[in-house]
Amino acid sequence: MTRVAVIGTTSWGTTLAALLARGGSEVALMARSVGEADLINAARENARHRPGLKLPENLTATIDPEAVANADVVLLAVPSVGLRTNLVRLAPAISPAASVVSATKGIEAESCLRMSEVIESFGITADRVLALSGPNFAGEIAAGLPAATVVAGRNETRARDVQALLNGGAFRVYTSDDPTGVELCGALKNVIAIACGLSDGQGYGENAKAALITRGLAEITRLGVAAGAQPMTFLGLAGIGDLVLSCEGNQSRNRRLGLALAQEMSLDEALESVEGVVEGVSTARSVPQLARRLDVEMPICESLHAVLFEGKTAVAAGRELMARAARPERD
Repeated sequence: MTRVAVIGTTSWGTTLAALLARGGSEVALMARSVGEADLINAARENARHRPGLKLPENLTATIDPEAVANADVVLLAVPSVGLRTNLVRLAPAISPAASVVSATKGIEAESCLRMSEVIESFGITADRVLALSGPNFAGEIAAGLPAATVVAGRNETRARDVQALLNGGAFRVYTSDDPTGVELCGALKNVIAIACGLSDGQGYGENAKAALITRGLAEITRLGVAAGAQPMTFLGLAGIGDLVLSCEGNQSRNRRLGLALAQEMSLDEALESVEGVVEGVSTARSVPQLARRLDVEMPICESLHAVLFEGKTAVAAGRELMARAARPERD
């Protein structure tokens, strides 16, 4: 039986832990405190983050680092802002043979590192690191509704092993050899989703949103290719699939943040109105720096940065985008 340690009692971490346990793995769900672990084990559910999802008996919540040390696979499902803190605490316990999977969609604000690069900075070699991303609302997956995702890594064998652990029933898992592209898709689509929420909140209509999604995908692809990603990744589940879900779905926290900002809330007020972590805000802060580093033009992402952090109004940003010089679509 494969032993898996899932770090993060988030809604997504709990859902993935349950899927892994249903697939036959022995799962340790790493809690933040003894009290949290005891509550989850007693109730057989995570009432705070994923109520109603009954947890299999081969899933145990714990705070014991030995659960990480004994794991064949370590899966990280924490907010991007907390990834490094969790690795400081737990990376020394990870077995040198274990695969390490990031299920976190984000870019580290100060360093502009992808999540896999943060993991590698703790001495975990790149061939052991994988990224899991796709159009995945945790609530629907927990409810058993059909969904698909991608696990990407440089080591094909490790990617296939993780695929086998998660694939089955209503959850279909594909593999990819492009972790750079898969991670950038998962992080940057959140920025475009905030922009789409702003557009919807301003009443700009479906044509405008379709244009934002399409031109947003062009920006994301340009940046990804400049970073060494494969162009076709951006037309797959982790790319256009997750982008459409986040820009259209009412469960998308990033889209809901944009809707709140359109009501003239401050960023702090809008964040407070959206339950849970809004990863697109942290990523949006990093995008201009990353774009400059890679010499890539990203007007939508740069305009959103100005709205979020520089005091520009959404109306002014929209006008400036529409007034940009005409050019061929391929540019």
